[in-house]
Amino acid sequence: MTDHTADDLEPDGPEPDGPEPDGPEPDGPEPDGLGPEGLQLDVTGAVWEWRGPSPYYFLRVPADESAQLRAVSTGVTYGWGMIPVRVRIGATVFETSLWPKDGCYVVPLKDVVRDAEGLDEGDPVTARITVAGSR
Repeated sequence: MTDHTADDLEPDGPEPDGPEPDGPEPDGPEPDGLGPEGLQLDVTGAVWEWRGPSPYYFLRVPADESAQLRAVSTGVTYGWGMIPVRVRIGATVFETSLWPKDGCYVVPLKDVVRDAEGLDEGDPVTARITVAGSR
């Protein structure tokens, strides 16, 4: 039986190029268009009320930002075009899903969010929307 030292276990020749298997991920977008931190958008608009059998309030995502969301939606949607996101409005951070509507997306605003930020129909609001990496 032969005794081996750590030097005996080292590979011969130069180290291969590129990151180690447990090293950092390469920079740049993932195949679905999302970077390691996901897609982050700041959108501004007015709170509006949907007056259906169960009234609800929303923030419309403008067309340009909706196009960016559509570009990554197939990698993150769980069906029906819904996109799970994290949203920050003022000091309030919450998780929800964007809904497709009339060629854009809308952010549903629960009462607890509107109450915390003092928002009512017609009020201007800026939201930071973060789409996590692909599922």
